[in-house]
Amino acid sequence: MWDCIVIGSGAAGVSAALTLKANGKNFLLLGSPELSGKISRAERILNYPGLSAVTGAEFCAALAGQLKDMQIPVADERVTGVYAMKDFFSVLTESGASFESKTVILATGVEAVKPVPGETEFVGRGVSYCATCDGFLYKGKTIAVVCTSKRFEHEAKYLYDLAGKVYFLPLYKSPADLGEKAEKIVRKPLRIEGGLRAEKLVFDDREIPVDGIFMLKESVSPAVLVGGLETENGHVKTGRDMSTNLKGLFAAGDCTGRPYQYAKAAGEGNVAAHSVCEFLAGRA
Repeated sequence: MWDCIVIGSGAAGVSAALTLKANGKNFLLLGSPELSGKISRAERILNYPGLSAVTGAEFCAALAGQLKDMQIPVADERVTGVYAMKDFFSVLTESGASFESKTVILATGVEAVKPVPGETEFVGRGVSYCATCDGFLYKGKTIAVVCTSKRFEHEAKYLYDLAGKVYFLPLYKSPADLGEKAEKIVRKPLRIEGGLRAEKLVFDDREIPVDGIFMLKESVSPAVLVGGLETENGHVKTGRDMSTNLKGLFAAGDCTGRPYQYAKAAGEGNVAAHSVCEFLAGRA
């Protein structure tokens, strides 16, 4: 079992990982090996102490180099659920892997695309964020796939091969064609409606009945990711030690609220990691 699992490879996650490494903890860093797409796309970073007018790509390269120097690998996994057990956490990923840890640090950032009205309410009742986890439930059925990035097209293709009919909603430029049984709709739905389960996507000029809806996106709302997690205005509520209402679970970075700045994220990641060390010492 791991001492800690850090979820997210942006400034907060990297900072937390570096501090855990310096304190000799046995931990796992889950995220993208390319680190943060948000950082890499930044034109200029002017307010990070010690760095003067670097590009986002240069900042990402510096973070990646520091992880390499400290021998900290980034496991290329997208987390689909965090479950608080009696005295540990179970972390599930899209690949089907499951990890157990004494503590968790959420450093997931914030959603680049706002949830569709009705999306959160129907999670687990017709709305899913994981193609490989839930795709088999919709074999031969009609589904909608809302895809926010080209990097998730392989998941959309996986769902296409399973389903009987697919409404493909790419929210980016130059999407691929999945195949003849997929109808491409290049716009975001107004809302998701249903009764006990999600039943349809509503647009300004039409309604589409579906059996299931898959939201393929970079990050998922922390409240959806972690059952029972206390949030406020879409952000994780934390104390000054970055602790949450769930014992052993900490949060850092943009997911805890504004300002959305790299210096703030790095500082919170450091604090969260120190809090993990204190928590583990108290359990010894």
